[in-house]
Amino acid sequence: MKPTPFDEQKDYAPTPFDRRHCEVAARLKEAGLRWWAHVGCFAWDPNGWLTETSPLPNRIYFILNLSHFARLLGGVPEISKKLVWLPTWHQARLLCRQHGVSDEQVSSIWSSAEPMGPGDELIALYELLLDRLRGG
Repeated sequence: MKPTPFDEQKDYAPTPFDRRHCEVAARLKEAGLRWWAHVGCFAWDPNGWLTETSPLPNRIYFILNLSHFARLLGGVPEISKKLVWLPTWHQARLLCRQHGVSDEQVSSIWSSAEPMGPGDELIALYELLLDRLRGG
């Protein structure tokens, strides 16, 4: 079955992932964020390992069939090596707790005088986690 491309003009994105999210997620990976690829994860393919077109924009893929991705990339461990995990908001909150980011620190992202646009909360969570991974 051929994927139906995402139409940014009429479709509502299932997640806020854009270039900013991908770049911060790549820094999370570089800082040592561990990921075990599994069903239900979003991942970015910055180096074009996957030859199949994603129905989502920006070379972002949703892992629905883990064995399919393992076949394409050379095994489940290779998925985590070759792709960049894009944690969802819920996954990012769980990661923050796991890495010692307090609920108060998380709550502070909403107390900014600047209004947050779609996707900004997730970037703020990524940045809190990145700071923690870097020893902050």
